[in-house]
Amino acid sequence: MKIEGPYRRPAVGGKSAAGGAGAGRPAFTIGEAPVAGRADSVYAANAPTEIDAILALQAVDDPLQGRRKRIRRGHALLDNLEALKLEVLTGTVSEARLDRLLFLVRQAKVREAPELDDLIEEIELRVLVELAKLGRYVS
Repeated sequence: MKIEGPYRRPAVGGKSAAGGAGAGRPAFTIGEAPVAGRADSVYAANAPTEIDAILALQAVDDPLQGRRKRIRRGHALLDNLEALKLEVLTGTVSEARLDRLLFLVRQAKVREAPELDDLIEEIELRVLVELAKLGRYVS
């Protein structure tokens, strides 16, 4: 069943108002493919250089990134100490919490900002005291 109204659409293969293939543009053909040999070789030569540049930029340590890492580590130590305090008060100290604290204390330390590093060392000392109280600290 076909319903036609006052407006009729042009046929699918019809010419548009702006001009089709006859308006100075070549007609679309399926059999022809553009030659891409030269473009592929140029792209292949540039690709490793771009990747190397990106990897080199990622390898450069941003001074703010190192500071953020130390701050996150300090927050992780404090959060786990707070959770340990609650576990001690309830009498259910989990081994996973102690292992996490021990892991955080044993992480490599980088000294770049004296004030921040001193603060983190004080937090670490408190963690070591709590671990020693619970028999988990091994020097």
